[in-house]
Amino acid sequence: MDRWSHYRFRTVWHLDAAPDAVYRLLERPDLYPEWWPQIREVRQTGDTSGDLRFRSVLPYDLRVTARSTRQDPRRRVLEVAMAGDLEGWVRWTVLDATAAADPQGAHPGTRLVFEQEVVVRKRLMRLLAVPCRPLFRANHALMMRGGLTGLRARLAATPRPDIAFEAEPG
Repeated sequence: MDRWSHYRFRTVWHLDAAPDAVYRLLERPDLYPEWWPQIREVRQTGDTSGDLRFRSVLPYDLRVTARSTRQDPRRRVLEVAMAGDLEGWVRWTVLDATAAADPQGAHPGTRLVFEQEVVVRKRLMRLLAVPCRPLFRANHALMMRGGLTGLRARLAATPRPDIAFEAEPG
């Protein structure tokens, strides 16, 4: 039954924001509940660890303890190990998509890659692993869609340091 409780996900998001701004937001998991509706709670428990509670459409919470295993601002990679209802790892890789989209670099852009490999440890999900696997995958996809929508809104609302604003004459 373990192979039915094993999941590997890869999602790519395209964002109209500078890669460094995206990285700075992602490196603050304490702010995730402000922009990602499915992440209900983040509680820091140490310098590089915390407890998270999340829920998508299905009526159950998942709880994990996350520990940062890689925080590389130069390469813009964040990785955490997880234990609890899900056991495994998550990685964000923030890539500059500006050069491919606009050689002059006038419009900043980011290609954000989310990768996750986990084994489900939550008892109910393990019992329903075979018949509900497509439903669990769809639930994950909806959670990711909520994250993308929230991240885009948060980045659009955040003042961008790469744009200067001038006051209108009064």
